[in-house]
Formats: sequence, structure tokens, C-alpha cells
Amino acid sequence: MQLQFQLVRANGSTEQIHTQVHQCIVAGWAGRDRDAIEHHILELAELGVPRPSDVPLYYRIATNQLVQSDVIQVVGPHSSGEAEVLVFNHGDELCVSLASDHTDRALEAHSVALSKQICVKPVASEAWLYSDVADHWDELQLRAWILEDGQLVAYQDGAVASLLHPIDLMKKHFKQDHMPANTVMTCGTVATIGSIRPASQFIMELFDPRLNRRIRQQYDIDFLPEIA
Repeated sequence: MQLQFQLVRANGSTEQIHTQVHQCIVAGWAGRDRDAIEHHILELAELGVPRPSDVPLYYRIATNQLVQSDVIQVVGPHSSGEAEVLVFNHGDELCVSLASDHTDRALEAHSVALSKQICVKPVASEAWLYSDVADHWDELQLRAWILEDGQLVAYQDGAVASLLHPIDLMKKHFKQDHMPANTVMTCGTVATIGSIRPASQFIMELFDPRLNRRIRQQYDIDFLPEIA
């Protein structure tokens, strides 16, 4: 599986890069604040999702579920997106982008792992160098909007400071402070504004207020009929 990005450096220079992906990890329940984790657990419990056995948890996702497309197809009306930081290595440098951990909420009550595996994961087409944001990482903001009743409404808005640092996530899972080659990992999400719910359009954004720039990606959701 190959992903392509426009790498945008802090000095404004750009470069087209690609990375071969042999392993995709979704880090779940990745909040720094135990109260915030508990809030998300209770949020999902309303949908029938059981409590996790540990936090954080690392879910392995098939790499062919990663897509850089503006339209995805899902079965049934029960799935929704989640804006998450995506990290990967390019050469010897850690890079930062954005992905949606699109998840089937009906299946989630049966198996969180399967609910994540069954949906494709939209990935942004732009990336930054981690070294360009490392000194102000906690200032970065994750945001999302959904199309609801013909209007765009805020769906997520929170600082990555509420989530475990990606270096800490790497150390816990990979037992090292750098990403293995040909691996991507999403780094957790912030709480929704209102209930977790499906929508026909999802817009996600990673905003850097220090450098006044953003990675933004939009995708539409095509709901396929769920045939019994």
C-alpha cells in the first residue's frame, strides 16, 4: 500500500513524497487525562460499546483500508468519522498528517476491533515534519465538521494536548521512540460535540496556531443498503 503526500515545511517549501505502508496501527483510548478517557468510554457506552480492557489499546488495521479519496462507501447508516493525527516516517524523519478513524458504530457494540477494520480510513494528502511542530506540539488543534440537515456543524474541537504524545504511544507499543519503517499510526481522537452520529459529509482539520497553517481533508460518505 502506498500513500502520497505534499510535505509542507515550516519555511514554506514543499515536496511530493510517498510512503509504502506494510503496517497500520490505530491507537485507541489514547487520552492523557483519565477523566477525558472516561468521558469517551461513557460516550461510547451509550452505543453499547463495552469498556476497553486497557488504555491505550492498539488495533491493527489492514493497510488496504487506507484511502486518499474524497468519497468512501459504507454498508448501512451506522458509521461515523473521527479526526486523528497520523504519524509515519519518511526517510529518517517523523512526519505528521491527518486521518479519520471511520468506524461502524453498530458493529462496535459487538467488536471494537472489527468495527474499525470494516471501514476504510480516509487520509489527508498533506503532511508536516514533526520537527517543525515538536516545540509547540500541545498547541495543535484537532477539529471536525459534519453536514447535518444541509448545514455544516462543529463535530469535534480539541487540543492534541488532551491526547497522549505520539512519542509516548510509540514507546508503549513499539518499545522504541521512533516509528518502524513502512508503518503508520493514528494517535487518538478528541470528544465529539454532542452525540456520536453519522453524516453524509465529514471535514477534518489539524490546525497549527503558532505557524497559522492547517491540514484539512473532506470526504463524502455513500451509504450502501444493508441487505438482510
